[in-house]
Amino acid sequence: MTREAELLLGIPVDRKSLAAVTEESLQAIGRKISQRVFACANPHSLVIAQNDLSFRSALMQANLVVADGVGVTFMARLVGLRIGPRITGTDYFQAVLNSLQQRGRGRVFFFGSSPQVLDLIVKRFAADFPSLTLCGVLSPPFGSWSDEENRRMVQVINDATPDVLWVGMTAPKQEKWVEANRRQLNTPVIGSIGAVFDFYAGTFTRAPQWICRIGLEWAYRFMLEPRRMWKRNCVSAPKFLWLVLSRQPVWGTGKTV
Repeated sequence: MTREAELLLGIPVDRKSLAAVTEESLQAIGRKISQRVFACANPHSLVIAQNDLSFRSALMQANLVVADGVGVTFMARLVGLRIGPRITGTDYFQAVLNSLQQRGRGRVFFFGSSPQVLDLIVKRFAADFPSLTLCGVLSPPFGSWSDEENRRMVQVINDATPDVLWVGMTAPKQEKWVEANRRQLNTPVIGSIGAVFDFYAGTFTRAPQWICRIGLEWAYRFMLEPRRMWKRNCVSAPKFLWLVLSRQPVWGTGKTV
């Protein structure tokens, strides 16, 4: 399948709509195409990827990389790049699961976060997606873990035979873990969706829809978690603007960055 993407700071960001990204994922689940790995590109992750080579490689190797952040879509338009609309991890999560629910079948595994969050996800999932099978949840050890433990966790996931593996750790840890293990995982679709675990479990409240629609979700999260989000908003965001503008000397030409 031909990749439709533009390079933004060296990372391919897809031009596809949410419907197209979802359909491509369903084709992978139907074994019509090969495994699909989903990742989000926001200003902070694109800045981090400039110096973190393993994270950069993980984003470059992902099959579906979407613009998650109004800053990405705005700057892409400003420098003449044709990328797809903003698609959040929550958008993709809901679209894939709703599509599988409509089909009446699908096996889903959640890997990441804490046992408490996973317990809440298990309870909500059964009510939201009664036609789907929650075939497993697994909370990895805090921090780093041994190769032996990693092999054990990969085996647990493979034994559950999921159609979709949702990975919820902080970026860039989740994307790097997926890239390091995807070839050992017999899973058609793997999505790194981070904070979506907390949003879905209800342990963290996502911004109201009207705030999301006008592109100010970042401000809402900053007000709720200033200590966690200050670096993204006060350091990475300005650096992202500078990097994009400094690497795109000809505006409006549609050339890649």
